[in-house]
Amino acid sequence: MLLLRKLPGMPGWPPSALGLRLPQKFLFLLFLSGLLTLCFGALFLLPDSSRFKRLFLPRRGGAGDAGGDLDGLRSLTSPPPPPPGADPGRRHAAPSPPNAAAALPPPRRLRDPKLPPAQAAAVMEAAAATSSRRERLSPLHRQGPPGEKKAAGSGTGSAAPLRQTRAPFRFDYEVFRRSLRHPVLGRRKGGTEDPENRVRRLKLKEMMKFAWDNYKQYAMGKNELRPLTKNGHIGNMFGGLRGATVVDALDTLYIMELQEEFQEAKDWVEKNFDLNVNGEASLFEVNIRYIGGLLAAYYLTGEEVFKSKALELGEKLLPAFNTPTGIPRGVINLGSGMSWSWGWASAGSSILAEFGSLHLEFVHLSELSGNPVYTEKVMNIRKVLNRIEKPQGLYPNFLSPVTGNWVQHHVSIGGLGDSFYEYLIKSWLMSDKKDAEAKTMYDNALEAIEKHLVKKSAGGLTYIAEWRGGALDHKMGHLACFSGGMIALGAEHAGEEQKQHYMDLAAEITNTCHESYIRSETKLGPEAFRFDFGTEAMATRLSDRYYILRPEVVESYMYMWRLTHNPKYRQWGWEAVQALEKYCRVDAGFSGIRDVYTTNPSHDNMQQSFFLAETLKYLYLLFCEDDVLSLEDWVFNTEAHPLPVNRTDLILKTSVQ
Repeated sequence: MLLLRKLPGMPGWPPSALGLRLPQKFLFLLFLSGLLTLCFGALFLLPDSSRFKRLFLPRRGGAGDAGGDLDGLRSLTSPPPPPPGADPGRRHAAPSPPNAAAALPPPRRLRDPKLPPAQAAAVMEAAAATSSRRERLSPLHRQGPPGEKKAAGSGTGSAAPLRQTRAPFRFDYEVFRRSLRHPVLGRRKGGTEDPENRVRRLKLKEMMKFAWDNYKQYAMGKNELRPLTKNGHIGNMFGGLRGATVVDALDTLYIMELQEEFQEAKDWVEKNFDLNVNGEASLFEVNIRYIGGLLAAYYLTGEEVFKSKALELGEKLLPAFNTPTGIPRGVINLGSGMSWSWGWASAGSSILAEFGSLHLEFVHLSELSGNPVYTEKVMNIRKVLNRIEKPQGLYPNFLSPVTGNWVQHHVSIGGLGDSFYEYLIKSWLMSDKKDAEAKTMYDNALEAIEKHLVKKSAGGLTYIAEWRGGALDHKMGHLACFSGGMIALGAEHAGEEQKQHYMDLAAEITNTCHESYIRSETKLGPEAFRFDFGTEAMATRLSDRYYILRPEVVESYMYMWRLTHNPKYRQWGWEAVQALEKYCRVDAGFSGIRDVYTTNPSHDNMQQSFFLAETLKYLYLLFCEDDVLSLEDWVFNTEAHPLPVNRTDLILKTSVQ
C-alpha cells in the first residue's frame, strides 16, 4: 500500500491504469505475483491438522494417516466405480480407467504368484476393509439398511482402522448337514428290505461302475467316452473345459457308495480341473453340468475344493448377463468374457430353456459366497418375463436379450422350453415354499399349457403338442417326457381340489411316454414321436428314431413312484434297465443307438455324460427307499444334481462368523 500511495494520480483513479508508465506496470505485477506465490507456498509448511490448510488443499487420505494412505491403496486394488444408477453387481464390467495399464484387476485376482506373500496379503486385507457389506453379504444375511457402507473415512479427519471387526462371510457346512431331515443315504432297513429291489440296485451300481471304469481307462479327463473306438471326445460345447463326465458323475458315484471311484473323480478335480480356458461355452450346459455337479458334490461331502471351483466358474459366467435387458446370451468365452447368441437362434435371440434354467444353481452360488449378485441376475430375468405380454399365457422359446421382446411364437415343453417350467416349481420348493412368485408363474404357465397344448389322441393317449403361432404341431419330444414327473411334483403341493386332477394328468403323460418305449422293437423310446395321420407315440421320420441314453422317461418313473408308490413304475424302470443292457451296452461302455425300431441297431459311439449323471441315478433312486436323497431335503437340477432346500432355520444359523 505504501507503494500505491506514492504513485502519481492515485486519488482520482484516472483511467490511465493508475497513471503508471510501462516500466512501473511491470514492476508492480512482478511484486504482486511474488507476494501470491509466497502466501501459497506457506500453506505447504503448515501442519496437516491445520484447518486453514484443509480449506485450500484436499486431504491426501480418506482414512487419515493411520497406517498409510488408504485411498491410494484403494485406487490400486479396486476397479473404477460404475456410473450412477448402475447395478452394483456389475462392478467388474465398469469402463476401464484412463490409465488402465497402471491399475490392477479387482481384489479377487490379486493372488498373483509374482507378488511376495506378505505384500499380496496386505493388499487383499486393505481391499476387504474398504469393500461394502452389500458386496460381501447376501440379502439373507445382511444386517442394517440396504446399501449401507463402511467408509474408510468420514471426512472429519478422524482415523479409521484398516481392519474391520467382522470377517468375510462363511457358509457353515455343519449347520447345514444338521438341518437335513433325513440322512443323505437314508436309514438302512437291514433284513426288512425287499431283496428284489436290492438286487436291482446292485445291478445299476454295476452298470455305473462299468461306465466309469471304461471312461477312466480310455477317456479320463476328456468330456465323454467314445466306447466303440475306445477314445475320448472333447467337443466344442464347454469352452475348453474338460472332464464333463467326471463332474457329472461325482454325486452318482457318491450316492451309489462307489467310494474308490468317487475318490478318483475328486482327485482329478483337485489336480487337473483347469478353469483358465479360452473357448466358446454354452452358458446353460456349463451351469447345469459343471456348476450343478460341483455344488451337489460339495453339499454331499463338504469338500471345499468343490465349492471353490463352483464359485470360480460361476464368476466366469456373469459377463453373459451384460445385455440391455439383463437376459444373458447363450454363448460365452470363459477367458475373455465376450458373449453372443447362438448362430442358429432366430434374430440373435436367447433361448427360454437356457436363460430360464439358471435359478437353482445361481441362488446357491449366492448362498455359498455371500454375494447377492447371482441371485440378483436370475431375479432380473423374472422381472423381464413378468413385464412382457405372453400370447395366450404361453412362453415362446425365443426372446431378444436386447429388446426384451419375443422373437418367434414357438412354444414347446420339450427342447428349447422344457427346463424353464421345471425350474419354476423347483425354485418354489427349494425356497422351502417361500418363493411365491415362482409358484404363481408355474401355476399360470401350467394352466395355459393344459388349456392350449395338452391333447388326447384317438387311442386315448394324453400328450403335449407344440404351438407355432397358433397352429398345433402334434408331436412330443423325448425331452418333454420329464413333464410327467414335474406335474406330479407340483400336484403334491396343489390345493385339494386340484391335486388329484394334476396327479391324473401326470400319470397319463408318463403312461404316454412309456408307450413310446414299448411300441419300439428295442423297448427304448425315440427322440420324438407323433400323434397324427393314424400314428400314435411313434416316430415317423428317420431323423427322430435315435436314442442317446436320455433320462427323461425314467426321471418321471422315479417321481411317480415316490409320490404314488404304484409298483408299475418300478416295473417300467426295470424294463428300461434290461433294454439298456441289451442294446446299448458294448465292450467298453454304453452307447446311444440310431434306430430304436430295429433289434440290430447301429451305435452312435458316444457315452453321454448325462447317462452317468441322470439316467443311471434316477434308475438307482427308483429302487431306493424314499429317504435316500429325500424330496423333503433336496431338489434335482435339470442334470439330476441334488441341491438342498433352503430352510429358514438354516438361514438364521448360518451367518457371518
